[in-house]
Amino acid sequence: MQTVLSYELTKEVMATADIFLRESQRLFRPHGLTAAQFNVLNVLADAADGLSQRELGDILVVDRSNITGLLDRLEKAGLVKRTDHPSDRRIYRVSLTPAGRRLWTKVDSLYRKVVAQVTAGLSDKQSRDTIIVLKSLQVGAASWRLPKN
Repeated sequence: MQTVLSYELTKEVMATADIFLRESQRLFRPHGLTAAQFNVLNVLADAADGLSQRELGDILVVDRSNITGLLDRLEKAGLVKRTDHPSDRRIYRVSLTPAGRRLWTKVDSLYRKVVAQVTAGLSDKQSRDTIIVLKSLQVGAASWRLPKN
């Protein structure tokens, strides 16, 4: 792929991500959430037995110190709880509280409506093809190396 085209592609991906983040913050803020906090609730909503902090960090591609701070704030708000792991006392299992599940259900419903609006102009094929391209870019970005001077 040409360097100019590669640059244009990554510039547009970054601009799209920035717009998604900005607009999602407008959606989440009235509910007392940040986009990162919603992402935590969203991941935990599908984890019936909870997840460890490490598992959460791996899924969200977030540093352990950042996930700790996120969980501290969510726990203080009563949205998540940490419980001892049944077989390893060094690990906490993190799960949604009933209040966390109620908030997630409410906000997720709003989020899905917005996502449907944003993607309404795309065919199923365009959506599938875009997912493939984005996953390829994620792999490339995860393994990039800084150029030597």
